[in-house]
Amino acid sequence: SIILTLANIATEIVSMYGERFNHAMPLTNLSQSIVKFLIIIIGSLMVLNAIGISITPLLTTLGIAGMAVALALQDTLTNFFAGFSITVSKIIRLGDVIKLESGEEGIVEDIGWRVTKIKLFTNNIILIPNSKVSQSLITNYNFPDKELVVVVQVGIHYNSDLKFVENITFQVAKEIQQSFDGAVQNFEPLIRFHTFDNSSINFNVIMRATEFTAGIIVKHEFIKRLHERYKKEGIVIPYPIMAINLEQEKAIFNKP
Repeated sequence: SIILTLANIATEIVSMYGERFNHAMPLTNLSQSIVKFLIIIIGSLMVLNAIGISITPLLTTLGIAGMAVALALQDTLTNFFAGFSITVSKIIRLGDVIKLESGEEGIVEDIGWRVTKIKLFTNNIILIPNSKVSQSLITNYNFPDKELVVVVQVGIHYNSDLKFVENITFQVAKEIQQSFDGAVQNFEPLIRFHTFDNSSINFNVIMRATEFTAGIIVKHEFIKRLHERYKKEGIVIPYPIMAINLEQEKAIFNKP
């Protein structure tokens, strides 16, 4: 009873002070389970030794039995040690916004002894085996820090004055960058032309946001204001046009 009580108290202490020492090791269910398991094992061995039962044969027996259990539960142990590795390495942490190799994006809710829980922006939960997480290509938008680049691709008409377009676009981007709470206010937006496309000259507008969800809003507000400003300044945003050669089509269908 004392051992179980101590294990529960230790788990509560880890839960209470885990956030304070999060820089050392993130607080997850796996961390709490390891603490509780170790206290129960060590306490049980101390009790057996105190009542005169030799624990050396028991340890030998447990070692042999442990090998058999390890072979039987190979997948479970693989997920356990993969979860422990993920927690200790801190490459993926609780609260991080990540993008999976399959394309889903969400927030890391928990790293358990078997699976990692990821909450999608659709409010659904994905459960991924820890071994799969450790082997997958994952984009972590919060690592090494939360700030990220926001890139918006824009296309303008071939008859446009590129210097004028660049100046107007920069003004709108700068306004967003300085006035919006989710933007990094001291960052200078960049305009970079890159492609002569089929119906437009394309360029990227590069801004910076404080974190992933703020970046979505920054892009949203920028597109709205840029569209309004382009309309006011007479800058044309073209769309693909398909031209049909009627004479050629008639010649094809009128063949004998």
